[in-house]
Amino acid sequence: MPRSRIPAAADHFARHATLRRSIRLLDAFRYEQSVPARFYSALAEDTAMMVADLHPEPLSGATVLDVGGGPGFFADAFADRGARYLSVEPDAGEMSAAGIDQRTAVRAQGEHLPFRTGSVDVCYSSNVAEHTPTPWEMADEMVRVTRPGGTVILSYTLWWGPFGGHEMGLTHYLGGHRAARRYTRRHGHPPKNLYGVSLFPITAAAGLRWAQSTGEATLVAAIPRYVPRFAWSVVHIPGIREVAATNLVLVLQKN
Repeated sequence: MPRSRIPAAADHFARHATLRRSIRLLDAFRYEQSVPARFYSALAEDTAMMVADLHPEPLSGATVLDVGGGPGFFADAFADRGARYLSVEPDAGEMSAAGIDQRTAVRAQGEHLPFRTGSVDVCYSSNVAEHTPTPWEMADEMVRVTRPGGTVILSYTLWWGPFGGHEMGLTHYLGGHRAARRYTRRHGHPPKNLYGVSLFPITAAAGLRWAQSTGEATLVAAIPRYVPRFAWSVVHIPGIREVAATNLVLVLQKN
């Protein structure tokens, strides 16, 4: 991908978006269900790197709010970069799943963040929007709590991409409900991410419409998260990006 097509806001992240990184993350995804600590630790480090690259100021001393922080694997990765890390997670079972100290976590819904308007420097969400039926309400709240000049980063898995079905694999192309039934028959229990309950179809087109229409922040970059930088151009191709981008990162600056 020519450097002229890389948004200035994503220039630092582009340097890290190598083929080797993509392969390393793809390998880590294999352990999401079987060895979650291995998977989430790798994802946490990669996420902190991405946020540090996309925020135009140093993370040291910055207040970072993680919407959908889960069991707490991300806290150390941001603390190592000097950030003041806070997280929001609606599921008490998810918060305690790994037995990690959650002293900086708040139990709350992403659509109703219990923080003042303009109170954080960075608000990000990693792979959460596809798990809520109202992702753009959550996105609006993320913008609200971010200070003017701060950064909002929304990263989510695209439904029509190969990972859209999560643990259901490629069967989601048969339809979400059918894929869930097939998974249940095969494994004897429903998938963790149950279509229509905790997993919803979400597209790049919908995210871009939201980002370009919100009057409270300016879209500064839209990039495919896990693919190497030479393939970033897929984000500019409607239809193709829904499959090939796999995960879309929307980067906005609060007005």
